[in-house]
Amino acid sequence: MKLTKEVKVGIVAAIAIGFFIYGFNFLKGKDLFSHQRKFYAVYSNIDGLVEANPLMVNGYKVGLVGDIELVDDTSNRILITLLLDKELNVPENSVARVVSSDFLGSKAVELILGNAKIYAQDGDTLQSDQEDNLKQSVNKAIAPLQKKAEGLIASLDSVMVVVQQVFNQNARQNLAKSFESIKLALTSLETTSYRLDTLVLSERMKISSILTKINVLATTLASNSDELSNVIKNFSSISDSIAKSNLTSAINNADAALTQASGIMTKINKGEGTMGMLINNDSLYRKLDKSAADLDKLLLDLRINPERYVHISVFGRKDKNKPKE
Repeated sequence: MKLTKEVKVGIVAAIAIGFFIYGFNFLKGKDLFSHQRKFYAVYSNIDGLVEANPLMVNGYKVGLVGDIELVDDTSNRILITLLLDKELNVPENSVARVVSSDFLGSKAVELILGNAKIYAQDGDTLQSDQEDNLKQSVNKAIAPLQKKAEGLIASLDSVMVVVQQVFNQNARQNLAKSFESIKLALTSLETTSYRLDTLVLSERMKISSILTKINVLATTLASNSDELSNVIKNFSSISDSIAKSNLTSAINNADAALTQASGIMTKINKGEGTMGMLINNDSLYRKLDKSAADLDKLLLDLRINPERYVHISVFGRKDKNKPKE
């Protein structure tokens, strides 16, 4: 049977279309002649994951990412088909996590195998997870630093407010005066130090003599330590004797005597008794003063007019011109 030209063209076109379909699906990661198991995972955000991205287990490629489509509900979640090429038992508690496969931001699905004894079957839906993207990682790393920076800025702001309040015009003037006072104090201290050095230089002979005498005194005390010990012992004996004596009784008697004397002085001040009347009544003083004044007048008159008193018998003679009786 001879094929016509049209049949040959149709066969070639069919084969070409078949290769095209196979190549297109192969480029999309679908092998039409291999048995692939399908698993599903639902995500709220796939962060740039596309079809034909690798499906890996511990960094080893075991399949591809298949169809990606929105779930037909109001949640706007995304359904991803995972095509597993290898003969691998997948526990039902395994997790399909969207991860970054390189530093350029390419995405992949990392299949984290669980430890369940029951394995997932073809068409099951696995648990989903997603690692932090670069922005989220940077934000998490920067968040503590940002918080510390905000606290530091707040502290700096408070410090600046305090500094502005402290370094006002009056504070600056007081600070300048304080520095001036410190400068004067340092100058005075320097002058005092210079004078002290000069005094030490000028009086070093006297200081040396004093130190020599102190040394001699210390030597003397050391050589007479036995005598000093005896003196201290004697003083201790004297103090013991005083302590053993009836000093308390003597003090009590003296206190009683002082009490009695105080009572007597109180009575005298009140004018009680002869002594009190003499001290507190000035009539005796006035009489004595009057008597002294009269005596002074008498002596003055005796000196001026002695003839008035010549007949007194104390002169030891009689008047010759007096007639006898």
